[in-house]
Amino acid sequence: MGDTDNYLIGTLKRKDRMRLVGRSVRVALTKAAVLQQSGEVTSHVYFPLEGSIALLNETSGCAALEVGMIGSEGMAGAHLALGSRAAPQRQIVQTPGWAIRIEPEPFRDALVNSPQLQQLIHRYLYLQLTQQAGMIACIHFHRIAPRLASWLLRCQDRAHSCSFPVTQAFMASMLGVRRVSITNVAGCMQDEGLIRYHRGSFEVLDRAGLEALACVCYAKERIAYDSLLA
Repeated sequence: MGDTDNYLIGTLKRKDRMRLVGRSVRVALTKAAVLQQSGEVTSHVYFPLEGSIALLNETSGCAALEVGMIGSEGMAGAHLALGSRAAPQRQIVQTPGWAIRIEPEPFRDALVNSPQLQQLIHRYLYLQLTQQAGMIACIHFHRIAPRLASWLLRCQDRAHSCSFPVTQAFMASMLGVRRVSITNVAGCMQDEGLIRYHRGSFEVLDRAGLEALACVCYAKERIAYDSLLA
């Protein structure tokens, strides 16, 4: 596994890439680990190499709700490029893996010295806004089965594997629904041969079938990513 397994880092010219990763460390993303609390001063920037990070919006007295997912296509902490020090959402590890971790000061230094990195981060921020707007609309308008199918496809994309560890309780929390709803929908998916679920591990058996079940949000999101990060 190399540093270029992250799209943003791998796209940079060698000089700019070395300036960025030369002051970084490789860290393990441990499942359910909290990387950043909402509203707190950002302590580190993360460029995932594999696995995924969830962005959660929190409201007093209510459960947190997932509004974004970050994998090797992007980074956590992109808001620093806009001059903001505080994290707008809570960041937790959704599926385990590895990441390149950088402190804010060297990240800002790399931004100042690399117009290419600035352009990449601005394009990625636009994609994050698009993803978050789409996920919020999806929560309001779409049924649980299509939403869960889209969520599982996003996880598979970022895990770079057909199987990945996740519990039904965690999925229910991320989607903002009751656990029994996830149990029922996942059971139907398993009966139809789309997935296999066993003791906290999901395996995608029929990706085409899962894509057919997923709401249009997933396809729109992929088109946006493919066009702007190509």
